[in-house]
Amino acid sequence: MPRRLTSADILPMDDEATLIGRVWLTAEDGPCPVTVDKGVVRNISSLGATISAILNEGDERLARLSAFPVIGELEEFLPRGNSAGSKGVLLAPNDLQAVKAAGVTFVESMLERVIEERAKGEPELADQIRADLNRAVGRQLGSIVPGSDAALKVKSVLQAAGQWSQYLEVGIGPDAEIFTKAQPLSSVGCGAMVGINPMSSWNNPEPEVVLAVNAAGKIRGATLGNDVNLRDVEGRSALLLGKAKDNNGACAIGPFIRLFDDGFSLSDVASMEVRLTIAGEDGFMLEGTNDMTKISRTPQDLARQTINGSHQYPDGFMLFLGTMFAPVKDRSGTGLGFTHQLNDEVRISSDRLGSLINWVGRSDEIPPWTFGIGALMNNLVKRGMIQ
Repeated sequence: MPRRLTSADILPMDDEATLIGRVWLTAEDGPCPVTVDKGVVRNISSLGATISAILNEGDERLARLSAFPVIGELEEFLPRGNSAGSKGVLLAPNDLQAVKAAGVTFVESMLERVIEERAKGEPELADQIRADLNRAVGRQLGSIVPGSDAALKVKSVLQAAGQWSQYLEVGIGPDAEIFTKAQPLSSVGCGAMVGINPMSSWNNPEPEVVLAVNAAGKIRGATLGNDVNLRDVEGRSALLLGKAKDNNGACAIGPFIRLFDDGFSLSDVASMEVRLTIAGEDGFMLEGTNDMTKISRTPQDLARQTINGSHQYPDGFMLFLGTMFAPVKDRSGTGLGFTHQLNDEVRISSDRLGSLINWVGRSDEIPPWTFGIGALMNNLVKRGMIQ
């Protein structure tokens, strides 16, 4: 499958978007914070050596991004078939931030988690469990506010009926599920391969909006993410969440962080539609939508449950907001549902945030993660960007 992208493939439809991100700059042999304006890439490293540091600063300097030096066209940092761009590679737009994720924030995905739990990793059991669960509780849950008195009453009814689950607890209970998705600097960017652990035979992408939050807890902007998920592994036991979620290439973020300004705000995120398209070499096509208006907890609440007086993030954090999308379309046989195949193209897009495009490989065969925090510090010292 040819892996070639253009700026038109990935940029938001809104030309006025204020975008920041990172590229690997071949001429400097290291990462560089950038802004992109109408396909022109500018070096903003004078604002800070990392995106984390830049987001921890005030808004004033970010209002003058058009004044920074041009280092090339976006096309020069995008994959060209089997080779990288002529000037470098587009990276995930986050660096030192913790990468966190909120789970079970939509009724649809909450029910699918319960199905995984009861199927014990066996996809052929999912259809019957799905039907039984929808008959029992599906319609009741859609309008419930998590943590409300109504939610507590439903919990009592479900417990009495033997239908309660740990996933329902975090779905309609007072406390959200917030987990660590990936380590700082391990996220892959637009145009990269994402990884499926070969231990899995039932897995899927999760198209999500990702918030960029600084150390003070201020939500500075948003981007797109693919929370690659191993349904069979987590279904065997919730204690296998780390194995199901944190693998080489299992976290894709990008293409850029769109900063909040007069033309884009958190209210736009709350009303956003995120689209997913999967195209396989076998001719398989799957499309889905993540409608942010159906989220059960607000983005602000999820951010508050992540950073507060009991938990700080001095380098800020990226927060996946969850998804309502869980693919059930059969691919390899009746009743087996969806699972990835090698070289699937995964396109996650939004008019306001652009498109995050990746291809699927095995986590043990795609390029390994080698550039961590120590390597970054050494690189920045060598280039004279920090002392």
